[in-house]
Amino acid sequence: MRKVWLLMVGSFTLGLDAYVMAGLLPVVADDLGTTVSLAGQMVTVFTLAYAVSAPLVAGLLSGVRPRVLIVAALAVFTLGNGLTALAPGLAVLLVSRAVAGVGAGVYSALSTAAAASLAGQERRGRALALVMGGMSSGTVLGVPLGVLLADHTSWRATMWLVTGLGAVALLGLALGLPEVPAAPPVPMRTRLAALADRKVLPIVGVSFLGAVASLGLYTYLAPVLASSGGVGEGRVAPYLWAWGIGGVLGSVVAGPLVDRTGRVFALVTGIVSTLVVAIGVLPLLGAAAYPALVVWGAAGWAFQVPQQHRLLALRAERGTVALALNNSALYLGSAVGSGAAGVALAAGLAPKDLPWAAAAVAAAGLALHLLHRAPAQAPAAASPDTAAAGTPRA
Repeated sequence: MRKVWLLMVGSFTLGLDAYVMAGLLPVVADDLGTTVSLAGQMVTVFTLAYAVSAPLVAGLLSGVRPRVLIVAALAVFTLGNGLTALAPGLAVLLVSRAVAGVGAGVYSALSTAAAASLAGQERRGRALALVMGGMSSGTVLGVPLGVLLADHTSWRATMWLVTGLGAVALLGLALGLPEVPAAPPVPMRTRLAALADRKVLPIVGVSFLGAVASLGLYTYLAPVLASSGGVGEGRVAPYLWAWGIGGVLGSVVAGPLVDRTGRVFALVTGIVSTLVVAIGVLPLLGAAAYPALVVWGAAGWAFQVPQQHRLLALRAERGTVALALNNSALYLGSAVGSGAAGVALAAGLAPKDLPWAAAAVAAAGLALHLLHRAPAQAPAAASPDTAAAGTPRA
């Protein structure tokens, strides 16, 4: 498991980079002499590059040694962040964010698969939880520190921090990551078939809807709290910390639960149901929303661990591609959720009503999950569902 910790450092940096930019938009726009809306396109570019690169590169280069790809992807990610810190204008900034997004997408998909392989079947849940915990920790710990650093120095200093963390993770992986068994080369027909696979798409669809509801709503948490509980802008930080701390706890606890129970489908059912309730009660709690935020953060980050388990239980030649599609769905869901929430607010929806809309989306994800239960995987496929107890259970 010590090798998995190296992968987690890279995931921590990804979590920081993915979410800190949203908090830096005003200062970036002011520094580059552009508008906040145009500067915000750097988040869109990063997200789209991430979403496209994850399944495409992971599929096209599936025959290449995973260790080489992981190190190369983190190098591209680090290079992109260095270019972001040096960007003299908007054009270079957008290109650099696309470069960083490509590296992040490939690293995220391959690092989760590598963590599962290095840990073995009996500890696969813990390994996936560590990598996911790195991402959530980067959000919880890194984002406030990054914004604080930008407030006292500049946004470029924050990007140099991200670049430096990426370089440290890159050096550690280059020196300490062992060889990871390579998945069989994936033919083009198989890659395309994964896009229409009746086992893959419902799982990925649930991940997408969960991200639309959870990550999309998180973007507008401040106006939601202001509308429903009178929480002013200067008092939002404790609520963000509550959500983030819940995220860390959820992502860490989910892995051992999967390993011990083996009831992956049932865990997803319970987690998504909890997500629906936690988001739905926010307008009713107002300023007393701390418990709901902790539960929301925990459920939102936890449910990806059993989701990844289910995808890795598919046939070996599609497991990596399916995992990459799932990671893409998360980022696309975040972008769609944020965009849809912004459109809804612009159209006149009260911010306090936004959680109910998000809860409805999460409920749709729950319905999709319940309607498309995958059949038990054959033992030859090394299903993670059977890792904990030897037989598949619901």
